[in-house]
Amino acid sequence: QVQLLESGGGLVQAGGSLTLSCAASGNIWRIDVMGWYRQAPGKQRDLVATMASGGVTDYADSVKGRFTISGDNDNQIVSLQMNSLKPEDTAIYYCNVRTVLSQNFWGQGTQVTVSS
Repeated sequence: QVQLLESGGGLVQAGGSLTLSCAASGNIWRIDVMGWYRQAPGKQRDLVATMASGGVTDYADSVKGRFTISGDNDNQIVSLQMNSLKPEDTAIYYCNVRTVLSQNFWGQGTQVTVSS
């Protein structure tokens, strides 16, 4: 059974930093992309950052220059360093793993709240 365990969410003041971590366990064959998505109340779930095998990264425009994704697809871990946080970054953040067979796995989500 595949599980994605997220950690690192919390409450922080605007301008502060948080680091999210995700560790995947279970039988996941050939990870293609690991990443983070977020969902604010009343809004759809949106991409924050992804990291493909080989290390190619992609970021939402709203977080470029502030967030950094890192990790190791072979070891099934991914982290998201979030700096210069803004109130509009407040959301539930979800870890995602996609395989070469287009299987999608999601974590339970971790709450990030940025106060002004």
